[in-house]
Amino acid sequence: MDHFKGKQFQKDVIIVAVGYYLRYNLSHREVQEILYDRGIHVCNTTIYRWVQEYGKILYQIWKKKNRQSFYSWKMDETYIKIKGKWHYLYRAIDAEGLTLDIWLRKKRDTQAAYSFLKRLQRQFGEPKVLVTDKAPSIGSAFKKLQKNGLFTKTAHRTVKYLNNLIEQDHRSIKRRHKLYQSLRTASTTIKGMETIRGIYKKSRKEGTLFGFSVCTEIRILLEIPA
Repeated sequence: MDHFKGKQFQKDVIIVAVGYYLRYNLSHREVQEILYDRGIHVCNTTIYRWVQEYGKILYQIWKKKNRQSFYSWKMDETYIKIKGKWHYLYRAIDAEGLTLDIWLRKKRDTQAAYSFLKRLQRQFGEPKVLVTDKAPSIGSAFKKLQKNGLFTKTAHRTVKYLNNLIEQDHRSIKRRHKLYQSLRTASTTIKGMETIRGIYKKSRKEGTLFGFSVCTEIRILLEIPA
């Protein structure tokens, strides 16, 4: 599929703009300045629209390909402020620290935790161990899932030190202090950021981090010939 059909700018320009924004702690205007220094004149609102469009596409492709996980999962939620109100970003990683999936919700309750765990189960099957904090909503969601025949062979552990890995993993997304104006745009942007971060972590684990290029990884994901 040609994801760049009908675009005014060349695909390489779009890939650089989207890649730099999703990978580094840059604003749309800062990416605009980087492109301007290279003789490319792009409005910051155009870059914003590209991030919204391609952040979603990259996430969907990555999610389809991301089907393997280690035997142990770590799940937690962190706070994201959108238009002055706190929302909750559910995140899950495996024992190797590789990102499984994320989900941004308005509420931190049993239904949100239940839906996220069920979503993970559909994608990866069931782990031997699920490590979470002691949030009552997650405990209730896990019991509800088991009652419905899911995660029946999974041990649920709530020992705090076991969950340190994912709490530290939140830092990369928390560093992006963006002023999100809607749940939809925040969700799409965060999906793009988490996709690139997930690819980065996998490259580091496989020992291919030297020479990591966000633009190259996006081209590979979109199956664009070099």
